Amino acid sequence: MASDTPVPIPGPLQRPAARVGFGILLRVCAMACLAGLFGLVKVASERGVPIFETLFFRNAFAFIPIAIYIWRTSGFGVLRTTRPGAHATRAMVGLTGMIGGFLAVSHLPLTEATALSFSAPLFMTALSVPLLKESVGPHRWAAVAVGFVGVLIMIRPDPANLANIGVIFALIGAVGSALAMITIRQISMTEPGPRIVFYFTVAGALAGLASLPFGWIMPDPGTFALLVVMGLLGGVGQLLLTEAIRVAPVAVVAPFDYTQLVWASLFAFLVWEELPRALTLVGAGVVAASGLYILYRETRRRREPPA
Repeated sequence: MASDTPVPIPGPLQRPAARVGFGILLRVCAMACLAGLFGLVKVASERGVPIFETLFFRNAFAFIPIAIYIWRTSGFGVLRTTRPGAHATRAMVGLTGMIGGFLAVSHLPLTEATALSFSAPLFMTALSVPLLKESVGPHRWAAVAVGFVGVLIMIRPDPANLANIGVIFALIGAVGSALAMITIRQISMTEPGPRIVFYFTVAGALAGLASLPFGWIMPDPGTFALLVVMGLLGGVGQLLLTEAIRVAPVAVVAPFDYTQLVWASLFAFLVWEELPRALTLVGAGVVAASGLYILYRETRRRREPPA
């Protein structure tokens, strides 16, 4: 699941059907970009590229589409901020999620790592109680519990699977993504989306670059091209996510995040002739259903008039 863009509060906004359809199309294309990004991360890992070197390229080349977008829309004045500490916190938890996700796809089948990332909204709902002081009713708690059952189905909870380092990294990535979404919700009241994305990308590039003395490889031309495309996909994916929620309600477009599993399955089949396990699909379906129900309850709660 993506977490690099602001999380707007769902509201009863009415938009033309054509705009809503366009928003859905943008969201589906964003999921294709993210699936391609993580697929290329896995390929880079198989070619021996260290994770932090991958992190650098993913963020450094994401600057190209992001800078063009800011230049053509809000202008670079939007980058002025009085909340550097908030951006640093968002970057820290977001990079934890990103690195966890990168490590997960390097140790797990692509479809399995993607499916486990869908647990991020479940962690977000659970963590919103202590961190945002939000009230989570019995319906949403039940959905969280059902969602975690889906996670258990995917990881097949026996000692061997629970000790799988890839599963551990996937869950760390999901928790990091959940904390990033919570942090974005906190700061998006004063910080616009382009500003949040820009400073997160800066932090990611610097974090990756800082690992240079600790072991990078000199990529061959083919691997270098792969890393560049990976960064461009990351930047374009972020922008498509931003545009999708700008032109259509989040409650309409968010369910299409689960198409990422379709794209990931296609990528995995074409590159590794890998088919998703039956339990992975069943568990992903359970997690997706619980996530959609949480989204429905959240949307309904936001639209209810105060007592």
